[in-house]
Amino acid sequence: MAIRKILRIGNPLLRRFSDDITEDEVSTKDFKKLIRDMFDTMKHADGVGLAAPQIGVLKKLVVVGTEEDPGRYKGAPEVPSQIIINPVIEPLTENKDGFWEGCLSVPGMRGYVERPNQIKMTWRDEKFNLHEETISGFRAIVLQHECDHLFGTLYVDRLKSPKLFGYNEEIDTQGKDLD
Repeated sequence: MAIRKILRIGNPLLRRFSDDITEDEVSTKDFKKLIRDMFDTMKHADGVGLAAPQIGVLKKLVVVGTEEDPGRYKGAPEVPSQIIINPVIEPLTENKDGFWEGCLSVPGMRGYVERPNQIKMTWRDEKFNLHEETISGFRAIVLQHECDHLFGTLYVDRLKSPKLFGYNEEIDTQGKDLD
């Protein structure tokens, strides 16, 4: 079990674009260790997902999963464990769902973000097999949030309003006043 340090907002690496991963890379011991470390780090931090840039690796790699414990999003649907390489997301609708997002790189805070509620995602798995899927609901929110990291974007860049952002203990996340 190797827990990596999670970079926090303000670290310039979080604002950089990540590089594509090649087919040759996925078969290396270092890459397989990176995936294990990312899952260990995500679970240790009680997260739903983790993108490689969050641990200082500027590669298009995301891990997600909440089967064992929904973590900080109690009551949210489970997200199956998944390894996502070189994802491409295409919104399929202009309709958006709002959610109080948090981030391991912005600890102790939440912000209200609206995202397309149905997406098509194309990606490669850890064997470099190509996948394409239409995704909606909480899983679509999680995947969009994590994939944003690959392009230097944090959820705070997508807030509906700066008034809808604050510390977990202070902010009203019950949705009483979202205007």
